[in-house]
Amino acid sequence: MEPTIARLQYITDGNDPQQIAAQCAAFLENGGRWIQLRMKEAGDDLFMETARFLRELTRRYGATLLINDRADIAARCDADGVHLGKSDMDTPAARKLLPGKIVGRTANTLDDVIALCGSGADYIGLGPLRFTATKKNLSPVIGFDGYENLFAELRRRGIVPLPTVGIGGVTLDDLEPLSRTGLYGVAVSSSITRAADPGAATAAFVAGVARFQDRLSGTK
Repeated sequence: MEPTIARLQYITDGNDPQQIAAQCAAFLENGGRWIQLRMKEAGDDLFMETARFLRELTRRYGATLLINDRADIAARCDADGVHLGKSDMDTPAARKLLPGKIVGRTANTLDDVIALCGSGADYIGLGPLRFTATKKNLSPVIGFDGYENLFAELRRRGIVPLPTVGIGGVTLDDLEPLSRTGLYGVAVSSSITRAADPGAATAAFVAGVARFQDRLSGTK
């Protein structure tokens, strides 16, 4: 059975467990159902403690929890899967650690997307849309035209991509133009994390993604 990939994905930012817990609670309370825990600078014990807390929190809401980069921590906390960067372990290795779980991958180029289509991954995070301070060593910016051109080329070649979410500085105002590109959905971090009211920001994104769902699904 194919896993259900959310069209709105929330990626945590920072390494403070209390802040992460509060932001994730606000996200879940306002309709969000997919969280990716990213703690780039945290030690293993802190990362694991936060992952276990979020595992229990997401279960209470029937939500999905993915762990960024660390398939070992995803396995230990019984997360729903892992999201892996371009330089992380390959998908078959992740599958051995996480049988039956979700494996997402990062892409930045057309070649990346084509390669991942045959990799056994479940979905792709494609970006960045624009510059974002939430990620170090940022890949080249794609932009709206870049997304549209990439999906046009996939169609020209007769390639049906994996569900692909746009990532990298995505704002609420971006949903409508992004929905015209062929993307399946969006992954959001700072627009929720750094909002004055993360709960209200989540509710706005949930409504916005639902409004443009037909286009976000890639149908024209």
